[in-house]
Amino acid sequence: MDERLWPWLIGFGVGVIYSNGVEWFIHRFVLHGLGRRRESFWSFHWHEHHQLARRHAMHDPHYETPPWSWNGQGKEMFALLLAVVVHVPLLPWVPGFVLGVWYSTVNYYIKHRHAHLDPEWARRKLPWHVDHHMARNQDANWCVTRPWFDWILGTRVPYVGTEEEAEDVARARKRAERYVAEVPVG
Repeated sequence: MDERLWPWLIGFGVGVIYSNGVEWFIHRFVLHGLGRRRESFWSFHWHEHHQLARRHAMHDPHYETPPWSWNGQGKEMFALLLAVVVHVPLLPWVPGFVLGVWYSTVNYYIKHRHAHLDPEWARRKLPWHVDHHMARNQDANWCVTRPWFDWILGTRVPYVGTEEEAEDVARARKRAERYVAEVPVG
């Protein structure tokens, strides 16, 4: 391999790892920190996205709208485009790193959108993200694309396929059965 490629490849890898750390940090401190305050721009995440995902068993109907709509998906897209632009000045000095960040940003959007349009796919491919939305504790499992920084920082808490999930599913079934039994027929 041409030795001139090594800085690009190393930079790309560092960009991907850096992006996973930024993903963890922003999700934890911005989207769940600042985002809990209704007056914050970031409140769309906690007050819209999380509510819709829980109400619809991981599905978020905002991802069925165009990405430029000014809803949770549109605001997420705006923030991701801002992340791309912020790294442009670094391109002449560390092009591999910037390409790794850009790849990670696009990958984040594709995977996050897919997870909220196809919950069964998410259970198979991104169980840590399903854990984030569907577990009793939504203040864990901050990574979306890969759980690397959750592992490193000890915030990875499995839920999919656990006893806790089975109990929650059974409890939800009982509630649904009671509701159906109470609804008058005719």
